[in-house]
Amino acid sequence: MRKNIGKRCTANRDLSSSSQDPQPFRMGDCSVPQPRSGVQRASGKHYEEEEEDALPDSDALPDSDDEVDLDKPRPIQIVLAHEDDHNFELDEAALEKILLQEHIKDLNIVVVSVAGAFRKGKSFLLDFMLRYMYNRTSPCWIGGNTEPLTGFTWRGGCERETTGIQIWSEVFVIDKPNGTKVAVLLMDTQGAFDSQSTIKDCATVFALSTMTSSVQVYNLSQNIQEDDLQHLQLFTEYGRLAMEEIYQKPFQTLMFLIRDWSYPYEHAYGLEGGRKFLEKRLQVKQNQHEELQNVRKHIHSCFSNLGCFLLPHPGLKVATNPNFDGRLNDIDEDFKNELRNLIPLLLAPENLVEKEISGSKVTCRDLVEYFKAYIKIYQGEELPHPKSMLQATAEANNLAAVAGAKDLYSKGMEQVCGGDKPYIAPSDLERKHQDCRESAIRQFRSVKKMGGEEFCRRYQEQLEVEIDEIYANFVKHNDGKNIFYAARTPATLFAVMFAMYITSGLTGFLGMNSIATLCNLVLGMALISFCTWAYVKYSGEFREVGTAIDQIAEAIWEQRNPRKVFSKLFEVLRRRTIRRALTSVPRQRLSSNNNKKKN
Repeated sequence: MRKNIGKRCTANRDLSSSSQDPQPFRMGDCSVPQPRSGVQRASGKHYEEEEEDALPDSDALPDSDDEVDLDKPRPIQIVLAHEDDHNFELDEAALEKILLQEHIKDLNIVVVSVAGAFRKGKSFLLDFMLRYMYNRTSPCWIGGNTEPLTGFTWRGGCERETTGIQIWSEVFVIDKPNGTKVAVLLMDTQGAFDSQSTIKDCATVFALSTMTSSVQVYNLSQNIQEDDLQHLQLFTEYGRLAMEEIYQKPFQTLMFLIRDWSYPYEHAYGLEGGRKFLEKRLQVKQNQHEELQNVRKHIHSCFSNLGCFLLPHPGLKVATNPNFDGRLNDIDEDFKNELRNLIPLLLAPENLVEKEISGSKVTCRDLVEYFKAYIKIYQGEELPHPKSMLQATAEANNLAAVAGAKDLYSKGMEQVCGGDKPYIAPSDLERKHQDCRESAIRQFRSVKKMGGEEFCRRYQEQLEVEIDEIYANFVKHNDGKNIFYAARTPATLFAVMFAMYITSGLTGFLGMNSIATLCNLVLGMALISFCTWAYVKYSGEFREVGTAIDQIAEAIWEQRNPRKVFSKLFEVLRRRTIRRALTSVPRQRLSSNNNKKKN
């Protein structure tokens, strides 16, 4: 399915809408653009004039079953998170209604997504992006000092707000400097590592947003820590697994956005300070541990372009005031200045990065198909489930203990019946098996393991099952050393042929021809089976047939008690004899009556 995604999407494109290659997005070389008076505004109005219509206060999001109203721009949830079974569902109707509008469906698309840990201001940042998109031709696009910040749902506090994946219902049509038109889509994602999401949930949301976006903003707090890079490695690898086989970097632009940066004396706020800081953080050194080197190499191999922006703290009023509603007069001046640099860096027409997959530009129509294909992959069981570091370590710890216990059991049994050891009585082998089994379980329990008693009990049960399987192999190996066991099949077949020969002769002598014929048939089948078995053992061909004959012979051998083998046969013979005797009496009486009449 994954290999057909690109073909299906390419077939949907209108080739007449193809455009020239965009200017490469080089974060290190970008300067903050000045407002361009010749650039057409997506909305056709100033932000102040349509604030009430374009950026309404975000009430509850519409349910997926409701009709998506595009007349009033608002956040629309396209990926629904089901907390009961930790699964995700794509609202295809909502996505198609937004992206398959007639005026944008064949335009190349630019998708800017913000992802990261929960309660770190992702939706807050996206609302400033909306202000820029609605009023970017104005030097005062950031808004008035007393204007509340509206758009994507956000609020203060410690509980999560956004779930699943949301997009802004209005897709902005932008004229690029080269004269082509592109569609710009803003995407908000569920925060990672909240108390209700599993590692799989976090990895799925981050991977989906990275796979479908052209610019992924990785929202971090205060610094880039090693666990941030490790989580990024896990999430991007989870996304790369879902994509078709590729021979180039699978994702496009990743910008590390460091919020609340407190060390401007080491690295200045903004893009240039972030570039130097990121180079230092992602540098691969010879004396680094291999694990640290692999994390950095992986990140470099996944993204075509990496950047970093250092953003100061917005101020104490933002952090501590429960009634803060986004007004600029409550935000520190340093934050607002850097925000004026950051947003155009991502969304100015000359800096827009068009979405590409496998080297081909993606249209709005194509993106719908990619979303459908990717969500099906994550809904299935094709991909492995990512695990937390504790769970992965506990599994490795318990599996190592299982392997050690199995090895102890195998060595103990090898000393009794392994290799060139002579045949041992089955009862003695069973007794040795029980001793070695108890020793192995005792060793497993003595090893210090992570995960708790209930978690470790599952692995002990797994150990017991695997030991029983190993014991079954030892039993077969021991039976193979018994010369009488090796001769069991031919001996059984000879016994069957001899019994059938005697029975056939006896029943034929008594006049029971049908039983004699049946015995002769069984005799012939036993003879053919013996010849076939001998050929299989000699040539090594048709091993399945030989195994089937051995199994049949073993089943007969298990019932080798004559009473069990011949009881039914004797019962049939007895009934047949009684029946013949009863039918002969009336005939004798009839013949005697006839003689009397003649006399």
